[in-house]
Amino acid sequence: MTPNIRPLIAGNWKMNGTSESLGELRAIAAGVSSDLGRLFEALICVPATLLSRSFDALDGENLLLGGQNCHFDDYGPYTGDISAFMLKEAGASHVIIGHSERRTVYQESDAIVCAKVQAAWRAGLIALVCIGETLEERKSNKVFDVLTRQLEGSLPDGATAENVIIAYEPVWAIGTGNTATSADIAEIHAFIHDKVRSRFGDNGSKMRLLYGGSVKPSNAFELLSTAHVNGALIGGASLKAIDFLTICDVYRKL
Repeated sequence: MTPNIRPLIAGNWKMNGTSESLGELRAIAAGVSSDLGRLFEALICVPATLLSRSFDALDGENLLLGGQNCHFDDYGPYTGDISAFMLKEAGASHVIIGHSERRTVYQESDAIVCAKVQAAWRAGLIALVCIGETLEERKSNKVFDVLTRQLEGSLPDGATAENVIIAYEPVWAIGTGNTATSADIAEIHAFIHDKVRSRFGDNGSKMRLLYGGSVKPSNAFELLSTAHVNGALIGGASLKAIDFLTICDVYRKL
């Protein structure tokens, strides 16, 4: 944790969830609308098909909604894509950009990520920008080179603590059950913190840095209590309210 920075617990449902999942979403909202919600912010990034229905179902509850990706243009002939303005209209306040699955499966470059961040800002969305190294890059001792390149290439000038959140997600830990050690995470988050502070000044020093990579109830306390970790980006464990809220409950103990 970092004093004076309000943590964010973000869930990424990925390509999961239909209207039947709204019950889980309501349960999450009920849990974080209690006294627990004063300790942190909670965000669920649902599939685009669920955004509008989720917004209506929550009816002002203390749970933020986000998209999982957006196009870098505001409109146009891009079959199957969705714009940041569309996400905003459907009820989103945030959007995940540069997730490792987008970077690897769809070959999204840092330049594309940067353009998408700017599109998010134009629509009034907060960009949750993901960075992280692959296993091969880690074994080759290129972690800090990779993170430096991604930070410099993915974050536009004008990034502030109000319009950007950074999630460090080691690619080798996503969906594998593996997690980085708390010592590794502390070192890397301190590195990221120094990089954004050097470039963006006071705004950079206040940016929230989330950890993402097989976060689950059994390891949440250790991860969330690590220095410079201001929350988590959670995949599979965000699909069930009981798991997500158990992770959130860590902030009662910190």
